[in-house]
Amino acid sequence: MRDKATMQLSDETEVRRASAPYQRDFPYEREEEAQVARREFCRFLGFTSAALFLSAAGFALESYLSARREQPFQPQHIAGAEDLAPGEALNFRYPTERDSAILVHAEDGSFYAYGQKCTHLSCPVYYERGRGRLECPCHEGAFDLQTGRVLYGPPPRPLDRILLEVRDDGVWAVGRKAQGEESFGERLVRLTEGRRRSGCKM
Repeated sequence: MRDKATMQLSDETEVRRASAPYQRDFPYEREEEAQVARREFCRFLGFTSAALFLSAAGFALESYLSARREQPFQPQHIAGAEDLAPGEALNFRYPTERDSAILVHAEDGSFYAYGQKCTHLSCPVYYERGRGRLECPCHEGAFDLQTGRVLYGPPPRPLDRILLEVRDDGVWAVGRKAQGEESFGERLVRLTEGRRRSGCKM
């Protein structure tokens, strides 16, 4: 059975009274300490968030600059291009074996080529002949055939364009160009058009 002293110390008032001499000799303000701890925690969260943001921004900037950096490209004959009927497309690799691309022979006889990776999450795009445009099957993005610009969906920028030359011996890829991101106004117009197409109310 606990004695009276123990029982008294289990009461908050008695504990504070018993510890009063120690507090005078070694002052400790709980509320002030709690405020300091909260400030330190908030400062830590702020620094951590800023560091993560700067890291992500730096990575995105490096990727963007790398994509736009001028590189020397070797001309490459696109095998099979001369056999494409209007409205047909084929896949090829350019400028390296790791870079997939798509060539489209348009109904008017023109040729267009783009990097095949969607600029959203790198899913491969394909040519939708019935609609005359390039589409991404992953998240319903679509790109204009003649320019590579985003028609609707989540892609943030146009497809990378493959520069072409039509020569006597066929169609040649002679360069690859990353196209810039949309302005805020362009993106707003596109998203509005996308909602209108899908029947969503604004």
